[in-house]
Amino acid sequence: MPDQQTFPILVVDDEEEILFTTSITLRSAGFPPVLTESDSRNVMGILARQEVALVLLDLYMPHLPGYELLKEITANHPEIPVIVVTAANEVGMAVECMKAGAFDYFVKPMEPPRLLATVRRALEMHSLRSQVNSLSSHILTGGLDNEEAFAPIITRSRKMHSIFQYLEAIAPSNQPLLITGETGVGKELIARTVHNISGCRGPFVAVNIAGLDDMVFSDTLFGHLKGAFTGADRQREGLIAKAAGGTLFLDEIGDLQPSSQVKLLRLLQEQEYYPLGADTPVHAAARVVVATNRDLKAIMADGSFRKDLYYRLSAHQVLIPPLRDRREDIPLLVDHFFDEAAASLSRQKPTIPPELACYLGTYAFPGNIRELRAMVFDAMARHEKGVLSLAGFREVIGNPRSPAETSPLPFIEGLREESGNAGRMPTLKEAEDALIAHALSIANGNQGIASAHLGITRQALNKRLNRKTADE
Repeated sequence: MPDQQTFPILVVDDEEEILFTTSITLRSAGFPPVLTESDSRNVMGILARQEVALVLLDLYMPHLPGYELLKEITANHPEIPVIVVTAANEVGMAVECMKAGAFDYFVKPMEPPRLLATVRRALEMHSLRSQVNSLSSHILTGGLDNEEAFAPIITRSRKMHSIFQYLEAIAPSNQPLLITGETGVGKELIARTVHNISGCRGPFVAVNIAGLDDMVFSDTLFGHLKGAFTGADRQREGLIAKAAGGTLFLDEIGDLQPSSQVKLLRLLQEQEYYPLGADTPVHAAARVVVATNRDLKAIMADGSFRKDLYYRLSAHQVLIPPLRDRREDIPLLVDHFFDEAAASLSRQKPTIPPELACYLGTYAFPGNIRELRAMVFDAMARHEKGVLSLAGFREVIGNPRSPAETSPLPFIEGLREESGNAGRMPTLKEAEDALIAHALSIANGNQGIASAHLGITRQALNKRLNRKTADE
């Protein structure tokens, strides 16, 4: 697959015929643009002016020998892999070239399948080196080069910012990206953002493959020729062809049938596919990004997902944290969704009570951002005027006394330790005071939310607090 940044391959050989045939072989296989040079003395000047992804270098040339040029390239441009090509099968020279930093060593005439496979590996290595350098730079600076591209993802979470840095580093890669996370966390939005900053000139093509049988999957992705099956009265282009030069996004990859997994694996390994009814393979020129809310390692263990496909898909992978692990984003998202809902309903945005964000912060959000958006739109549709009512949110959330991290037991146990008698049973009043203190703590002091935790009315909680103050 072509490198997303389309850095060219430089072929250096003093024989014009070799330059021509090698260039045709590489271009026919869909690799990046190819530069050719017959005079080895010009190579370092080319590398100073033009970034290249790979050098194919003839060993024996007039003027500047290939071995000397190899040492210059590896010394001044160590990030560029160099494949050495020679007409002489000399083991000693091959060893010296590898010691000097050559990626591989070929003897003419070159077998096209082996050459293409080696070129593909060298380009992958160049891409990975670039990603490591980019990621290191982002970690050191702590900044983003494409802040505007990430603007649609509403967040102030440090976890999400770290994910943005990683995505920015791997976006130009031609390797697959696996995006995992619970339903509703925004996996497709992440995929679109990666596409937007990747430098791809082609389109972003998305398809949900859940429930597709093998025939429909093959026809959807690869297309078919006229007459390939009953009803195929004309040729149809598949989505992989429509995504050429861009990104093919496959959602719900964990639901892909075993027979379809084999076909996707071939696509990723060989960078080619067969439209239904075709005998000749077609080169694939799209980057593949996949997403799932399932645990692929778990379904690999029970044999329903291929291990080799998983390792191909997870060349790059990112886990999007659920909303409950980035609760600091809730106020931002609520405000954003109310703006969106008010605009869609042509209504004025309501006054949002300050306790709403605290109340929502007590909820686990199994549907994540998608669920929060639905809540806000429902509340906006119900709202008439004045301060927003929390009734709609309470109907969904109910009594938020479930998360394990809100357990009051450590508070009550602490009473025993403070008394110096770990075996002493706390009094009812002490236990009540501890429960109230804990409920107020996890509710950030909001009495309405604390009373919901305790299962009593706000008035009853206020009465207990006043009585406690009077006793003191």
